[in-house]
Amino acid sequence: MSDRDASSSSSTKRKMESTFADKGGLLPGREVMGPLFLIFGCPVFSILAWHTNYNLGGSFLRLAEEIYEAKGVATYAYSIWPSPFQARPWKFLLCFMAFELLLMKAVPGKPFEATITAMGNVPRYTANGVQCYVISLVALLVLGGTGVFQPGDVYDLFGPMLSCLNLFALVFCAGLMIKGYVAPSSSDSGTNGSYVFDFYWGTELYPRILGWDVKMFTNCRFGMMFWALAPICYAHKQYQDIGYVSSSLFVSLALQLVYITKFFWWETGYLCSMDIQHDRAGYYICWGCLVWLPCIYTSQVYYMVKHPLDLGPVSAAGLFAFGIFSIWANYDADRQRQAFRANDGNLKIWGKPAACVRATYTTSEGKTRSSCLLASGWWGLARHFHYIPEITASLAWSVPFFPHFMPYFYVIYLTILLMDRAWRDDDRCSVKYGKFWDAYCNRVPYKIIPGLI
Repeated sequence: MSDRDASSSSSTKRKMESTFADKGGLLPGREVMGPLFLIFGCPVFSILAWHTNYNLGGSFLRLAEEIYEAKGVATYAYSIWPSPFQARPWKFLLCFMAFELLLMKAVPGKPFEATITAMGNVPRYTANGVQCYVISLVALLVLGGTGVFQPGDVYDLFGPMLSCLNLFALVFCAGLMIKGYVAPSSSDSGTNGSYVFDFYWGTELYPRILGWDVKMFTNCRFGMMFWALAPICYAHKQYQDIGYVSSSLFVSLALQLVYITKFFWWETGYLCSMDIQHDRAGYYICWGCLVWLPCIYTSQVYYMVKHPLDLGPVSAAGLFAFGIFSIWANYDADRQRQAFRANDGNLKIWGKPAACVRATYTTSEGKTRSSCLLASGWWGLARHFHYIPEITASLAWSVPFFPHFMPYFYVIYLTILLMDRAWRDDDRCSVKYGKFWDAYCNRVPYKIIPGLI
């Protein structure tokens, strides 16, 4: 992190900069009750989701019946919660974390500077995501192929691993909150006004520990990397159990690997996204990437291990093609915006000169800066149209042919998340750009679905 152009600023300005957008969005109670509900509720739900998949055949109806018989969620969750003090899951997790941390530092890559922050800081990274991703995949295949590591064990140990991750992530987030109070990595830090929201939202935008960027590790090198590797382990488990990998699991796995490969190819673009540029490193982001992402984002393949389904060649090919198109459309939208920014708007999109709204805004330092708001291509259809192919891609790899609700939970969760994010981002941009955002909304009137929303 470089403090280029950074000047001292009052804690009030820091507080306003970190929270002004987070009172918007679709979901209520964003300052106290909402965070408290998520802090206490989500760890419990993550264990219930795993238990439903692993022990109840993916049936939420059976889960509801057992909770009723146990006379409450708390009693039931306590009875099925795996111990977080088992050596083997900790060994797996700590070795994986250490390996990814080593790759972050040891693997060469081009220096990359993300967008300057509101406090005038420039986040700096080493762009080595693709290399680390390939090395991680090869390492899994080599360790599994030589018998050093049994990939299928991840399926059976996932419950205890999830319990360990919950404990680790909660302690880690508390440590990050304290670090932001006493030893922030940059001036993009400060209290949000309450301990609850400080824990939930974080006290630093770009914390670093011993030179490692926290959000790059939690979001990219742990969360996204686990998402790539765990389904491969689950596929291995199904092969061990029934002697083959079902076509439904194969299509789902292939689409997810394509999507994650796209992510690491575009990682520098992600480092300039809302997740990184605006959302601080707290429970919302860090617990989410350390626990929620491994649990929920891989839940479809986890379910499919014990529910093999033969799609048939036509259905499998059609579903795969639909998923690939969705992933491409999502990538192409991100590519258009990244190219537009890199060329300051001077390029053609879909054969025509890019249309834009040039906006000026004032930072919390009082400096005036400018931005170009893209209004062509995918971004001319709706302000957040790229969320639609992301949702349809997730539907494709959830393989919509199962009788239980579990495989589709991720799709529903993702839809709610992205809808809320669209409203939250619009609120943030409205405050940031003012009349220029109004002009942009007149140019591109729909948030997500052209002609509808």
